[in-house]
Amino acid sequence: MSHPDADLHPVATGLAKTTVDEHASEQPLKLFAGWFCPFVQRVWITLEEKRIPYQYVEINPYRKGPELLRANPRGLVPTLLVAPGKALYESTVLCEYLEDHYPDCAPRILPEIGKDDYARAKARIWTDYVTSRVVPAYYRLLQFQPSRHADGEKRIEELRRELRGNLLEFAREMDPRGPFFLGPDLGLVDIVIVPWAVRLWVFEEFKGGLHIPEPGQGGSDEETWARWRKWLEAVSSRESVDKTTSDFRHYLPIYKRYADDVAQSELAKATKAGRGVP
Repeated sequence: MSHPDADLHPVATGLAKTTVDEHASEQPLKLFAGWFCPFVQRVWITLEEKRIPYQYVEINPYRKGPELLRANPRGLVPTLLVAPGKALYESTVLCEYLEDHYPDCAPRILPEIGKDDYARAKARIWTDYVTSRVVPAYYRLLQFQPSRHADGEKRIEELRRELRGNLLEFAREMDPRGPFFLGPDLGLVDIVIVPWAVRLWVFEEFKGGLHIPEPGQGGSDEETWARWRKWLEAVSSRESVDKTTSDFRHYLPIYKRYADDVAQSELAKATKAGRGVP
């Protein structure tokens, strides 16, 4: 029986399709990926930023083929085959592996060990914050159905406030000059959150908006929201983000399933059960 989420556009489109085509040839390093997946995009951006040779292998994770299951018995993307019989998974682990295993591939996305260990540790703290706080709040809001609750409008506003608060706390910790989280250079913290930051449009599309204040309307938090906007402009215009993003229209049916709370991905089920990122 086909998985209910399996009926999606089969391949990347737009600039992402060009990137896929550029990485279709055989390489020892293979990225098993789904073009639509924000966790995949974390690793994909890292590969593109560091210009590491890799082969892109498109996978529909809801139709788990033998090649993926041999590499990762859980059948999840992203999975990185690093050598015959050796595969790794979990998106932040993969980003850190690429950073550590290819130290000569610039730019570095973490401060070098021994040069600024405080900044390196801070990056790990806020990387974890994104996965444990921002991402779950994103899906709690996206999957919430106000019509199922007598106080639905009140509860959805509480969920908006939760996600906005998480973004605000994240922005307060940014280097004041930026434009990126730790300063002038894109790093791991930026990479782990940007796939969701550039998908905040889902709330305008399906949930009546997130209600991030417009410029000049942030009240006591105006300076922090201005810093958020500066950061968002910098990451959104990054070439590696553009090159790993498909055409907007193909994301719509995928996120509508989340917005209608009918998605059956492991993440959707975890959100519905009140758990964090699986």
